[in-house]
Amino acid sequence: MSATEVVSGTGGGAAPLPRSGSVITALATAGIVVAVMQTVMIPIVPALPALIGASVADASWALTAPLLAGAVATPVAGRLGDMFGKRRVLLASLGILVAGSLVGAFSSSLVPLVVGRALQGCAMGVIPLGISLMRDELPPERLGSAIGLMSSSLGVGGALGLPAAAAVAQYADWHALFWASALMGAVALVWVARAVPESAQRSGGRFDAVGAVGLSIGLTCLLLAVSKGGAWGWTSTTTVGLLATAAVVFTGWALWELRAPDPLVDLRTTVRRQVLLTNITSVAVGFSMFAQALVLPQLLQLPESTGYGLGRSMLVAGACVAPGGLMMLFISPVAARVAKAWGSKASLMIGTVIITAGYALGLVFLDEVWQIVVVGCVIGCGVAMAYSALPALIMSAVPTSETAAANGFNALMRSIGTSTASAVTGVVLAYTTTQVGSLEVPTLDGFRAALAIGAVAALAGLALAAFIPGRPRTVVGAARP
Repeated sequence: MSATEVVSGTGGGAAPLPRSGSVITALATAGIVVAVMQTVMIPIVPALPALIGASVADASWALTAPLLAGAVATPVAGRLGDMFGKRRVLLASLGILVAGSLVGAFSSSLVPLVVGRALQGCAMGVIPLGISLMRDELPPERLGSAIGLMSSSLGVGGALGLPAAAAVAQYADWHALFWASALMGAVALVWVARAVPESAQRSGGRFDAVGAVGLSIGLTCLLLAVSKGGAWGWTSTTTVGLLATAAVVFTGWALWELRAPDPLVDLRTTVRRQVLLTNITSVAVGFSMFAQALVLPQLLQLPESTGYGLGRSMLVAGACVAPGGLMMLFISPVAARVAKAWGSKASLMIGTVIITAGYALGLVFLDEVWQIVVVGCVIGCGVAMAYSALPALIMSAVPTSETAAANGFNALMRSIGTSTASAVTGVVLAYTTTQVGSLEVPTLDGFRAALAIGAVAALAGLALAAFIPGRPRTVVGAARP
């Protein structure tokens, strides 16, 4: 079969269009590569201070830097994609990921490592850009399942990346993690360049540099306070000062965006009921997705002498949590069928119910490895349902010319949810510890409290989703009749 399909152009001629499967596969691969980048450092975090000659607090910037960079880059990349071409910006993002991976591969000290990780984080806009490209390039009958697959790439990448990174960390030099990331990024870049056409959709206008700077400052202050507040103290001058600065900056930023002729984020669109409620729900879903990712691996690796730890190695723990991420891949077509039959709102609400059920299981079944695997799989199924619905709800409520920016902002809301989950879960576990031999570890009650909070977040998402307007109109591709 030919790699292209021929359809009639508006002028009566014939124009070659890429096969839908090639577009979907290339973009989903790019999303998975970016997700793998997020998890690549997790297995070596305990050993990182010794590897780069830094303190524990300083070494933690290897995890914080991509979080901050990704939060800033995602909405900016979305706006640039709407203005200058989504494919062009997506390719640039993958190029920055490759560059950051190479910097990390050659690093042996803190500063270049953090720089490399920050550059890797700038690629987080790939997933919302990919979803927006799908809207522009795919026929309507393929769009629902494609969005589900692209949304699930975050979980699939984590499922693949954690055990692979653990194996590399256990049996090879840690720099191999970055070499592998660079290679995968280069493959994804070439694949997208060959298989994905540039979207004809453009919003025009001028780039809002003031808005970008304001959003960057506000997000940096907010996420630094959230991610470092546990270490600095939640009532410390630094934490409180950052939160206060974020509040002031965001207020000024919002006033600017409302008056700017070409705003970075169209706040008038953002406050529409469907968009606003979907974005707020995204924070709750992001929280509920990430809370279990901080609890289950720890339970698997804690020594059996605690009475509740399962004493598994880092590699085995990674393999045990992988099925939960892979479930997102298998459930995304189901989510598409549910959305087609009953609407994306129904898919979102069903997803939050399944997430809640998974956490409820976790409160009871934590005694065996297989039980933790089951808990992770149930939560993964719910996350797949919810994550597939979120971009569809956003895109059905915004103009085609604002698709990438709106998806980027929604991805930012999910990131705020995951960051908040990390901070809250960290506080809960830090304040519920017990001494086991020479180790100070979280108690079983602490783990259960963290899981209960994850369940509450999922229920909050369900309540919010119930107020999203009835069955939204179907999302359709812009490039196909």
